[in-house]
Formats: sequence, structure tokens, C-alpha cells
Amino acid sequence: MENPSPPEPQSTPPTSPAGGNAPVDNTVAFLSYLTPLGFIAAVIMHSSNKTVLGSYHLRQTLGLFVTGIACWISSFILAFIPVIGWLMIPLLGIGMFILWLLGFISALNREMKPTPVLGPLYQQWFRNAFN
Repeated sequence: MENPSPPEPQSTPPTSPAGGNAPVDNTVAFLSYLTPLGFIAAVIMHSSNKTVLGSYHLRQTLGLFVTGIACWISSFILAFIPVIGWLMIPLLGIGMFILWLLGFISALNREMKPTPVLGPLYQQWFRNAFN
């Protein structure tokens, strides 16, 4: 009895479910995490070639921006609370950096993994954005 040979690897890059080009899809996804200017560039690129992965990561990034603004505002309030508030300010920054890094790595790997805790909420809140 012969062992079946493993399937040969595909020579063409995979395409997205929306029929878009995979490299552009990945570019929009990871570019959205770089800076606010990168986010704007990603939105412009996405408007000419809409992809599922690009839409997903644009919504995740938009959610991270909104969360970052909320953390920034709350840091002003926490600054007036001795010790506990002062310890919370750097923890908010570290937490936001970790969420950003996890989203960026997910975009680089062409995965649609939500950021921990808030990622599914971002998809729900911004479900009509970037379609």
C-alpha cells in the first residue's frame, strides 16, 4: 500500500474572501496600526480595494484609538488620586501598548484575531464602518 504524497504548496498568493489582492489586503491591515496618518492612508487604500481583512483591522484600530483617548482623559482624573491613581496611569499606557502590539501582530500574520477583552466589542460597535 502506497502512502499518499503530501499536497504541493500553492505557488500563487492567497486571495481574500472578498476577491481582493492579498498583499494589498495585508498592507491595509498592518498600515492601519502604525500611526493616525497610517490609519488615514489605510482608509484611503481600503476605499479603492475593499477586503474583509482590511475592514476588520480598520475597525480594531478605530476601537483602539477611541480606547486610547478614553485612557488619556482618565489619566488626567487619575493624576489627582494619590498613589493608586499615580500607579494606574502607567498601567493604562502599558495595557494600551500591549493591545496595539497584539493587533499589529495579528495584522502582520493575516489573522482576524480580536484584541483581548475589547476586540469583539469594537467589531460590534463599528460593524457598519469600512464596509
